[in-house]
Amino acid sequence: MKSQPKHEYFKRVRQDHQTELVEDYVEEIAHLHKQLGEARASDLAECFGVSAAAVSKVIARLKRDGLAVARPYRGIFLTDEGDALAKRVMARHRVVLDALRALGVPEEVARADSEGIEHHCSEETVNAMRDFLQRQPRS
Repeated sequence: MKSQPKHEYFKRVRQDHQTELVEDYVEEIAHLHKQLGEARASDLAECFGVSAAAVSKVIARLKRDGLAVARPYRGIFLTDEGDALAKRVMARHRVVLDALRALGVPEEVARADSEGIEHHCSEETVNAMRDFLQRQPRS
């Protein structure tokens, strides 16, 4: 099988970077709803260590893309499409995190690394990680 030109790999990485921020936000909005019953811009700003203005820009993008709705004084809510994306991202994140743990990566390092790696794994790679995990002996 002939491999792709190197620039095609970098093109994919650039595309992954474009979706990374959106995926992080929908994942965190879903997490906040589960943990706190709501997601507020101030919670997101604190979580990501960014300004309220930075959060507002991303929320505007999520609204534009049909992934979220924001109601004044009521917080941020995922649409059905946003919720589906959040579930896919959370599942992929879990597989990557569990694979790193199974490889013996220390917990804090695995948690930090999985936050970046999860966005750059193809479905083939995630499926291979899932298959690897299923072959591991249960502890």
